Amino acid sequence: MTVPSLDGRRFRAVADVAGGEVGTETIFTYHQDGSEIWGTYAGGSVRRGFLVGTLDGDRVDFRYTQLNLAGETSSGHCVSRITVLADGRLRLDESWEWESRPGSGSSAVEEVVDTT
Repeated sequence: MTVPSLDGRRFRAVADVAGGEVGTETIFTYHQDGSEIWGTYAGGSVRRGFLVGTLDGDRVDFRYTQLNLAGETSSGHCVSRITVLADGRLRLDESWEWESRPGSGSSAVEEVVDTT
C-alpha cells in the first residue's frame, strides 16, 4: 500500500498515553521529504518536542526528544504504522520506548483536519 505524504499533516493523540507525557492536548506537526520524516509537537504536559526519522512503506521509525512543563528533558524511540481511516484521515499506531528513562508502551494519533 502506498500511503499519502505526512508533509504538513497535524495529529492528536486519541487518548492520554499511560507511562508517557503525550495526551489529547498534544498536537504533532509532521514534515516529509522522500523517506525523511521530521516534526514538532507540544501541548498538555509537553512544552516542546522534536522527532526525526525515516519512512519505509507504511512504517515510520523515529527518535524523539522533548521538554516537559517541569523543565525535564527526555528522549526515546518510536515505530509507527500508518493506516488510512474510512474518512481519508491518517492514523499512526505507535510502539514506543523511553531511552532516557525506564518505560515503554503503545499509543495512537489521528490526523486533525481543520474545518474552517
